[in-house]
Amino acid sequence: MGVNYHVSGNRKSGYSVRREGASRASTHTSTKAAAERVAKKYARNYGGGEVRIHAPNGQIVDSDTVPHGHDPCPPRDTVM
Repeated sequence: MGVNYHVSGNRKSGYSVRREGASRASTHTSTKAAAERVAKKYARNYGGGEVRIHAPNGQIVDSDTVPHGHDPCPPRDTVM
């Protein structure tokens, strides 16, 4: 099961990446593109999930599904 990450902020104060349900940001960046990259990396490392991008007013403007990363021990039923 994956986790969801939220990217929020603005150009003036920077952008933060926060895991859903967390009280504090996981990281803070100066650009939105960097924050999206970091959020997708975190989601991939935790088994995939959703990365939701918020407008400065808090409204979700975009959502990306991130597949899980390479699993060295995949479930038996998916191995060929």
